[in-house]
Amino acid sequence: MTSTDPTGAIDHTDPDARSVRVRAQELAPVLGDLDGNLHTIEAAIRDAVADGVQLLVLPELATSGYYLDGPEAARAVALPSDAPVFADWASLLPGDTVVVVGFCERDGETIHNSALVLGASGTLGVYRKVHLWDEEQTVFVAGRETQPVVETPLGRLGVLVCYDLEFPEVPRGLALRGADLLVVPTNWPLVDRPVGERAPEVVQAMAAARASAIPIVCCDRSGTEAGKPWTEGTTIIPADGWPVGAKDARGRVDATVRIDRGATRIGPRNDVLADRRPELYGAVAAEGSSDRHR
Repeated sequence: MTSTDPTGAIDHTDPDARSVRVRAQELAPVLGDLDGNLHTIEAAIRDAVADGVQLLVLPELATSGYYLDGPEAARAVALPSDAPVFADWASLLPGDTVVVVGFCERDGETIHNSALVLGASGTLGVYRKVHLWDEEQTVFVAGRETQPVVETPLGRLGVLVCYDLEFPEVPRGLALRGADLLVVPTNWPLVDRPVGERAPEVVQAMAAARASAIPIVCCDRSGTEAGKPWTEGTTIIPADGWPVGAKDARGRVDATVRIDRGATRIGPRNDVLADRRPELYGAVAAEGSSDRHR
């Protein structure tokens, strides 16, 4: 909905727009220490609730650590999506608070790299990572369902995990399916970059936010695991694509994020979603469409 004020300026604000207090908190899970990691996550949830945070996003595989040595090692620390601990965490949440956390999921004999969305009423959604990075392919089974848009008390959350974000079709697809905000639990291994530049994954997230005029919350992890350092690139990005909030000594980035469906209107004649010409883009998603792979 738009309106015009007496000066002629156009107001694209959604009348249902609202602000959400968001925290993305880096953790340093101990590889294979399920009990210890669960206690660390619970402490982060309790702190967020005490601080009035409405949306808490925690890292990928926060329950298990990342560099798991094969499926058996992963199975030893995996949890089913209905594990009692998730109900315990939900019981800590006020009615308008949501937590998103990455976990190592056991589904029968199958192990997934998954993300859980929790509210006061319990589990609101579970997503199994579709795009597996490098050695993840030797540990986990890739999900087979499109990244979900989860209905929550805060709005519609689009859920993706780490490497998923590097496929532009994913954040754009979630925006087109009505997501109000994207949440990305991640573990970004540190890579070289020019001095003074942001991490490449952060640049991709900024571009995705701006391209679809949708806020994106990326929560990385901290420290070093198996001798390999992490980027510690946790970032909160509003719909304009520019990061907000500063990380504190505990690895927390806090910010107020505006959820405004009118943000896609970037001018009196332009809307980043409505201006699409999908009839011209078919080859982008077509099977085997890239000449580079022929």
